[in-house]
Amino acid sequence: MKRVNRDTEASARRVSRRSLLLGGGMTAMFAALGARMRYLGVEQADEFRLLAEENRINIRLLPPTRGLIFDRNGKGLGLNEQNYRVVMTREDAGDVEAVLNRLSHVIPLTREDLADALEALKKNSPFVPITVKDRLDWEQFSRVALNAPALPGVTPETGMSRTYPRDTDFAHVLGYVGPVSEKDLEGIENPDPVLRIPKFQIGKIGVEKWMEDTLRGQAGTKRIEVNHIGRVMRELNRIEGTAGSDVHLTIDAGVQNFVQARLGEESAACVIMDVQNGDIIAAVSAPSFDPNLFVRGISSTDFRFLMDHDHRPMANKAVQGAYPPGSTFKMVTALAALEAGVITAETTFKCPGHLDAGGRKFHCWRRGGHGTVNLERSLMESCDVFYYETALKVGIDKIAEMGRSLGLGIRHDLPMSAITEGNMPDKAWKQERHKEEWVIGDTINASIGQGFVLTSPLQLAVMTARIASGRELKPRLVRAIDGREVPLEPAPSLGFATSNLTAVQGGMVAVMNGKAGTARSARVVAEGVQMAGKTGTAQVRNISAAERERGVISNDNLPWNRRDHALFVGYAPADNPRYAVSVVVEHGGGGSTAAAPIARDALLRALYGAVPPLDAYPADQRGRIDSLLSGLRLRGDDGTYPGVSDT
Repeated sequence: MKRVNRDTEASARRVSRRSLLLGGGMTAMFAALGARMRYLGVEQADEFRLLAEENRINIRLLPPTRGLIFDRNGKGLGLNEQNYRVVMTREDAGDVEAVLNRLSHVIPLTREDLADALEALKKNSPFVPITVKDRLDWEQFSRVALNAPALPGVTPETGMSRTYPRDTDFAHVLGYVGPVSEKDLEGIENPDPVLRIPKFQIGKIGVEKWMEDTLRGQAGTKRIEVNHIGRVMRELNRIEGTAGSDVHLTIDAGVQNFVQARLGEESAACVIMDVQNGDIIAAVSAPSFDPNLFVRGISSTDFRFLMDHDHRPMANKAVQGAYPPGSTFKMVTALAALEAGVITAETTFKCPGHLDAGGRKFHCWRRGGHGTVNLERSLMESCDVFYYETALKVGIDKIAEMGRSLGLGIRHDLPMSAITEGNMPDKAWKQERHKEEWVIGDTINASIGQGFVLTSPLQLAVMTARIASGRELKPRLVRAIDGREVPLEPAPSLGFATSNLTAVQGGMVAVMNGKAGTARSARVVAEGVQMAGKTGTAQVRNISAAERERGVISNDNLPWNRRDHALFVGYAPADNPRYAVSVVVEHGGGGSTAAAPIARDALLRALYGAVPPLDAYPADQRGRIDSLLSGLRLRGDDGTYPGVSDT
């Protein structure tokens, strides 16, 4: 009996020890769990609350309002307009085809609209709204709202869209906006997240593209609550973005419109530049196009028409076109020789109608020659042989150096697309480019702006402004940003001898006003508005020796695309220059007949600030000029055409 009691006591002691160990272990475990729970529930509460919020709350970007673009006088060029549109959400619509069919009886929808909407609805998640139709008018928008009960899943919305009220006048300067493409993103380092917003639009060409960062602004944000499949339940709050900066250009919308109308259906370009500060007053390329077509989504028919047109309406000829400058280059050759001291204003050469050099015969445009000519007469009558002789004395390297000093062969820094550098060749250029030595014939051709020399209307305007002022003026297109004037540095002197510059300027005055001046018919007779200028005609085909013997075929008897280019550069007033102009008319024939009259009208429009008065023109031309000017389709101050609704 005693033994049993002892065994029982021993067992009890063993059980007690085990219980204590087990209890201690459980206590330690619960203590650890409690500590962990406290750590997770208290110390890490904020972190886990944030993770939970991220599963429930999304932050989405709000596209910023794009900055506006104005002309120098505050006239709107690139604006934002209220855009009424209709969107559709598939999960709320039920039978989408039936709903779209009913919607087509409320607002006009084409087969293409319906097909695009069905495709977009299939491609996107059922809770993502897609745009069925935009740019509705108020009446259409109201009809959709009134019929909303019969149109499940359809919602009328408002937004902002880019518009160009002066359409064709500024198409090449402003460009247009369009949806962000993958190609756009590839060209941007660290792209702004806002560019990922569906259908977000950015500048594609022109000022819209090259000032994109300035115009775009900063995106806003909104916090939305979503469910487990990502459907939006409600908006919690929003922070509006920062609108893009407004940009004021140097261009005068009235002058731009006048020049665009004056160029008409020609394939041509014109640039007007302020001789005092370099401001671009007009930069026109014709024919033009309506940039609004691209914003709204251009049709394949319209796009094909623009691409196939032989006058290339999509090309910005004012800055992109590279043309042989022809005789408008003769001032470069003259100044190079004058500054090098190889000729003076009194130097004369005899022109028998050609020059024999390097085993070839180089012809003057006047078959019988000009006789003995000095610098002024060589410019006034555009004698080629004078410049052949001059170029052989001064050499191509000095001519090229002068050309670059006057702004040729240089890509001028403006916020426009495809600005050409042109070509101002010299010996080193030919060796590098063609692996050939420069020869005498190259120098002779270059002396009259042919051969390898290529310039743009912008460069020719810069050249003319520098000749008129004697200063290294640089072209400027942006006048102010958000009302703050863009700093303008004074243009330094080119360092030319005053007598040399005066001699060339005198020759340009004689071109317009001398009895034998090649542009005398385009002169201005108003007091204090006398013009100086230079005509140019650039060959686009080779004239064979046989054709010269028979007689050179007239431009009128050639196909349009084989005719000479017509050029003119000038400035006014001649005694106190304010504006410089350049005009190129592709395949226009002679510079004196095709380009000079346009340049005169453009300069007078800039000088007078209105349609030029008839008394500025020679008396025998006023009837014709009156008919021409009154027939131009010009905009009013509000940007619309008189008597025509802007809708």
